Amino acid sequence: MNDRPDFSRHANKAETAPAYLSVWDIHAYYGESYIVQGVSFNVHEGEILALLGRNGAGKTSTLRSLARTGSPNVTHGEIWLDHQPLHTMASHQASQAGLALVPEDRRIISGLTVEENLQLAQIAPPLGWSLERIYELFPRLGERRKQEGTTLSGGEQQMLAIARALARNIKVLLLDEPYEGLAPVIVREIEKTLNLIKEQGITTVIVEQNAIAALNLADRAVILDTGSVVFDGTAQEVLDNEALRAEYLAI
Repeated sequence: MNDRPDFSRHANKAETAPAYLSVWDIHAYYGESYIVQGVSFNVHEGEILALLGRNGAGKTSTLRSLARTGSPNVTHGEIWLDHQPLHTMASHQASQAGLALVPEDRRIISGLTVEENLQLAQIAPPLGWSLERIYELFPRLGERRKQEGTTLSGGEQQMLAIARALARNIKVLLLDEPYEGLAPVIVREIEKTLNLIKEQGITTVIVEQNAIAALNLADRAVILDTGSVVFDGTAQEVLDNEALRAEYLAI
């Protein structure tokens, strides 16, 4: 587990923070169930971090803790994003600070077209990418801009969910199971998109059961086991360590 970052450095924006996103000793519960048990890790600006582990390891709960969704209930710890203390914020404030969570169920709004889903994300500042820029990255969404969002294919809905996040002025993109239920050819398309997003300087944390796909995309990896960090290093180290993968990822 990482040592606690020097959070005092966040007080002066002229200084360089130890990491762009710093997570220190997060503890969170669903009712009486102790789900996130002292998770700590750092993510540097522009990195893609794969947050991995078996089912029930606490991956989604950690993402939801970062996004300040209120469930699970975070009882202890600190989360800093680009000098800003997310741990003191509500979910809408964390969103305004630049954090965007794309949940596994995508939450495309029924009854609205592709374009209306994107426009809804831009109602309030801070605004992010323009529709033109989004359609340049996602030409398929441009072709279907007048189609109801919930009638898109699974891969297209995932693209729309990511595009909707980009419609805000985000700094960190949190992705929960973005490849779930998608054909391999669509997974490769999403991977290309995430690499293009990385080129724009956006930091990404991805939770994904398809660990090999996530590791091939990521710069670094954190592995959770029963709510705690058991590995923090490069993605290549995980790919090269068969024993580690077998013990904690079952691959």
